[in-house]
Amino acid sequence: MPQVVGGINSTSADQHPSYSGDGRYLAFASDRNGSRAVYLYDQEQKRFVNLPNLNHRNSSQDQPSLSSDARYIVYISTERGRPDVMVYDRDNERSELISANIRGAVANPTISKDGRKISFETTQLGQWHIAVVER
Repeated sequence: MPQVVGGINSTSADQHPSYSGDGRYLAFASDRNGSRAVYLYDQEQKRFVNLPNLNHRNSSQDQPSLSSDARYIVYISTERGRPDVMVYDRDNERSELISANIRGAVANPTISKDGRKISFETTQLGQWHIAVVER
């Protein structure tokens, strides 16, 4: 049976785990505070990392994926009223909209090791396809 690590789990749905390249950081989405949000856990320091300006009360943030050094977190946000792909930069504490010109649904974003390329699923062409965006 898999080990359930204490400290990160809650009684709410905790999903979509993603590790940084060195395994130090673990990002995931959870409903633990009443709305869907992205969390980052530092396994070395055994504490949650503050993510200012990432999670917003009137929207949901979901499906995070980390760059290798955990500087960037790509995720799905409903901040604009529909699901969009966003990238959060931990250094400047800001998110960048990636899917502004995408029509259709988006899901399951991933980010390259250096944080420059983002891929995600989209229905823009009428069925699910993979989009790749270079920042």
